[in-house]
Amino acid sequence: MQRVGLIVMAFRGILNRATVKLVTCMGAALLSGLAVAQQVDPADLSRGAYLARVGDCIACHTSGPQSPPFAGGLPLNSPFGIIYSTNITPDPVTGIGNYSLHDFSRAVRNGVAKGGRRLYPAMPYPSFTAITDDDIHALYVYFMNAVEAVHHKPPETKLPFPFNIRLSLFFWDAAFVKHKRFKPQNDRDAQWNRGAYLVQSLGHCGACHTPRGLAFQEKAYAESSPAYLSGALVDNWFTANLRGDYASGLGRWSEADIAAFLERGHGGKVAAFGSMVDVIENSTQYFHKDDVDAIARYLKSLPAYSEKASYKPDAPAVAITLAAMVTGEVERPGAGLYQSFCAKCHQVTGTGEPDKFPKLAGNSIVLSENPSSLIRLLLEGSKTAQTRGGPEPQEMPSFAEKFSDSEIAEVLSFIRNSWGNAASPVTTRQVSSLRRALRKKP
Repeated sequence: MQRVGLIVMAFRGILNRATVKLVTCMGAALLSGLAVAQQVDPADLSRGAYLARVGDCIACHTSGPQSPPFAGGLPLNSPFGIIYSTNITPDPVTGIGNYSLHDFSRAVRNGVAKGGRRLYPAMPYPSFTAITDDDIHALYVYFMNAVEAVHHKPPETKLPFPFNIRLSLFFWDAAFVKHKRFKPQNDRDAQWNRGAYLVQSLGHCGACHTPRGLAFQEKAYAESSPAYLSGALVDNWFTANLRGDYASGLGRWSEADIAAFLERGHGGKVAAFGSMVDVIENSTQYFHKDDVDAIARYLKSLPAYSEKASYKPDAPAVAITLAAMVTGEVERPGAGLYQSFCAKCHQVTGTGEPDKFPKLAGNSIVLSENPSSLIRLLLEGSKTAQTRGGPEPQEMPSFAEKFSDSEIAEVLSFIRNSWGNAASPVTTRQVSSLRRALRKKP
């Protein structure tokens, strides 16, 4: 009996020591967790929030105005089918809550999710690969500590064969992506380098404004290539040429024009439309003034690419045609439609109204090599951006029901070749093709 008592006492001692050890470990873990929480620098949170704005993460990773931010589920059109954006909130099951900094960096900069699943290049990681380590850390701190976790599983992306084989993305990545961090150029000043960094990495401007090859790869990632930021067809919009071309690019824009456009949605006597409205409303209007100016400085340094259009407002024929337009004597196809439906806002002279209706004479979008954006504007209409301190948004109506395909082609051809504008005419086939494509959109 005495022996049994000794055994029980010994067992209790073991239990007590184990309990003490367990409590000690739990206490150490708790203290460690508190220490980690205390190590979150408010400056990193603030900087991470700003960088998320610069990267416009919310635009693709939020499925709609009434949806929780960053919870994913937005359908993204691609040449291969619909790709649904992922949940990037810190939910541990459906989001990135169990991601380490390494996991986060690998997903953002390498296009590889935790567990090894490769991401489709609808995620602009070929641009994000240039993001610096410090900025990746700040973004990670922000998403893990300041974004609300949302338990939501977005629809699964199901592309047709062979695009559903994600292993093939390994070879796509190896062939087309340059995994390099941004390096400042020694022969450029700090402002230019800052602008280059923002445009090439977080801003991922090339993802929309640089033409793509047959494999959906961007043809260039930096200013060393003349194709970089020269305009591209994206989701039935033709994005602006951001190079120095005189007629169809930024050749006649000042740095102040570019900065105003990014901040207010109006600049260079043109107004943002289409998907660029979302970029300005969600992202660029919140940029620090120094960053906006740096971007403008960088873009103005890009030389002209190659353009077929021209703008010669001082040509003798321009004054003659303008006088005839004022009296209503122009008999060119499209002139009557313009005077009846367009001149009220854009003026007979094509000069528009500052901060309300964009100028059409010399408008770089009007003179773009590809008229898809102009056609889509007439078919769907558009609304200008709502920005802090910017002008009241104006809405352009849709003319899809009012105008036939041939009438849209005529009025756009008239606009592209009046007031000194000289660009290729728009064809009825181009209009009907785009009208069909827009009807097929999900």
